[in-house]
Amino acid sequence: MFTSLDPRQDPYNLLAGALLLGTAVALTLAPVLWLANFVRMRGIAYRGDWGRALRRAALVGLVIVLLVVLSAQDLLSLPIAVFVLAMAVLVEVTLSLRR
Repeated sequence: MFTSLDPRQDPYNLLAGALLLGTAVALTLAPVLWLANFVRMRGIAYRGDWGRALRRAALVGLVIVLLVVLSAQDLLSLPIAVFVLAMAVLVEVTLSLRR
């Protein structure tokens, strides 16, 4: 279905493609982030590790969606991309220091 639709002609196709790409990245990245934390803690899994990995993966997926949509609309520039990444890092730091 998505191979035959042009995102330049219909904005809904662009949004659907960006959401699917962000979801695919987030679902792929969540177990990798959990495994990275598991290895970092030397094989000890703590309560909340999966939630933290899912939150970080969702944040990366959201950044991917924003960058794809901005790029498809020719609005993406280096300062905007750096701003989006900096805001994602700020959100993660804020949520990590909450405890």
